[in-house]
Amino acid sequence: MPHADRFALTGRTVFLSGAAGHLGRAMAIALAEAGAHLILNGRTAETLDALAAELKAQGHSAEVAVFDVGDLGASRQFFAGLKRLDVMINNAVSGLGPQAPGADPAQAFRGTLESGLVAVHENVVAAMPAFDAAVTAAGEASIINVTSIYAHTSPDPKVYEGSGMMSPPQYGATKAGLVQLTRYLAVTLAPRGIRANSLSPGIFPWDRVAIDKPGFVASVSARSPMGRPGLAEEIGGPTVFLASKASSYVTGSDLRVDGGWTAI
Repeated sequence: MPHADRFALTGRTVFLSGAAGHLGRAMAIALAEAGAHLILNGRTAETLDALAAELKAQGHSAEVAVFDVGDLGASRQFFAGLKRLDVMINNAVSGLGPQAPGADPAQAFRGTLESGLVAVHENVVAAMPAFDAAVTAAGEASIINVTSIYAHTSPDPKVYEGSGMMSPPQYGATKAGLVQLTRYLAVTLAPRGIRANSLSPGIFPWDRVAIDKPGFVASVSARSPMGRPGLAEEIGGPTVFLASKASSYVTGSDLRVDGGWTAI
């Protein structure tokens, strides 16, 4: 097979949670351009429908699945009805926004762990028949768990000073657990032809953040070895790599897309 063809995802079904988010949208575009049929998952039908319509208008294949991946009943029902799943990308996590006055911090911590770690494991288990069908048809299946640089290092308070955007402790704790879960899945699922890898993005500010919080972007740029934050489209190539046969001998690995942030 020519090397360029190994990146193709034609005929592959990809489930992407958090599909309408900043990085989720960039992943969806890259995967669609590689030929995948996308199942765009999230909690807001309007944004998912708009993304699906945009992709279809460009000749790509996409459908929408509106449910919260943290709702295990809804997730199990969905995956039980799925005939084949070549790639699962676990990109969604909740409980990271500002807490309401009087809110229980422990509940926020538990909520993030449940949606970003427990739900990932349970949904992988629920999708096993669909993964097995993909392995029978195509020879392999792939799980991509989207983690973070904060699975590997602590956020620097100086970078976030005055921005109101400091990463909460439950985020890094959940993502670190997800890296280890990925390793476990890689080892236990390899005999079934299923690969599992994690993708650890660095800081990729929304366009609005760049406008509203230039001081934060300047702090990120000063801290980054590459002198700038990430651009959303720069997550697409690594995602396609891990989803495709270009990474057929890669499992149990963590790919850091951070501009060298964690190399310091």
